[in-house]
Amino acid sequence: MSATLSRTPAQAPARTYPAYSRPLWQRALLTREFAIIALLGVVWFYSVAEVPNFDGPLTLYYLLLDIIPILLIALPMTMVIITGEIDLSVASVVGLSSVLVGVLHQDAGLSIPVAGLVAIVVGALCGALNGFLVSYVGLPSLAVTIGTLALYRGIAVGLLGTTAVTDFPEKWTDLATLRIVEGGSIPWVVLPFLVLLGLFVWLLHFSGFGRGVYETGLNDEAARFTGVDVARTKFWLFVLAGAVSAFAGIYFTLRYGSARGDNATGLELQVIAAVLLGGVSIFGGRGALHGVVAGVVLIGVVSSAMRLEGYTVNVINIVIGVLLIASVISTSALAWVSGRLRARRTRRSTRAT
Repeated sequence: MSATLSRTPAQAPARTYPAYSRPLWQRALLTREFAIIALLGVVWFYSVAEVPNFDGPLTLYYLLLDIIPILLIALPMTMVIITGEIDLSVASVVGLSSVLVGVLHQDAGLSIPVAGLVAIVVGALCGALNGFLVSYVGLPSLAVTIGTLALYRGIAVGLLGTTAVTDFPEKWTDLATLRIVEGGSIPWVVLPFLVLLGLFVWLLHFSGFGRGVYETGLNDEAARFTGVDVARTKFWLFVLAGAVSAFAGIYFTLRYGSARGDNATGLELQVIAAVLLGGVSIFGGRGALHGVVAGVVLIGVVSSAMRLEGYTVNVINIVIGVLLIASVISTSALAWVSGRLRARRTRRSTRAT
């Protein structure tokens, strides 16, 4: 006697992942990244309407020229911080690449493109040293990059001393400030930035490598169990940070027409401030590039508007510091509020059952 077994279709499990627990519009708009973008819009329109001598198109042109190095370095820095690490040596790599371009062009007679290529390779090697010490030796990135910050800056200053190289071809220095459209407000250097932005957006948000970056930042041990090569991931991120910083150093040199060992001193603090302001968690595992780009531009707009209103650099730094502290505190505060609300909903559902 045979028994007939009837099977009923299994009920699809309800999605419980927090990202799907809210409607799409809330997931898109109720985020720190969107808040930074909205704040940027408010500050920009207020500046255009209320700040004396704030010429929108002209200010945008000089604003982009000033913040391009920060925008460039912020791309790999975002991914490094998402993994839970940090790179404080990026500004010294900018200075070293600037010096290399000047020395190789003036003393060795190399053309600017060849000297720039050598500088980018050296920058990648500087990042590789950071990545090796952090990823494979196991040293903390904060200590490593503080040490290499001094090392790379010392090499840069040692190569030139207190002198500066200023004899660059006019066509290259003009190219650094050339506008895409004559009389327009967008410099051509925005184009390579947009190319790199597209590459990093794909790498972080639409590739398996990017998913590994987030997993590493959330829990590196769990990431290893899921097949992520944590050491290799961190290593290549530091290499990218070094190479992009060197590219920023080439632009910095041509933009100001001067190669000095102390170029871009302190730039790393502006980069980190912009990245954290853009919604990236200093503890790793969270962040998005559109928020970081908005954070960099927001700091630039605030600085420009305050300078036009006559505020000193010290006051501007205080305001930027307050924004940075508020952004770091808000992450913990929002997480605490979210946890309390989630716990309250859990208790209510438990009582109901």
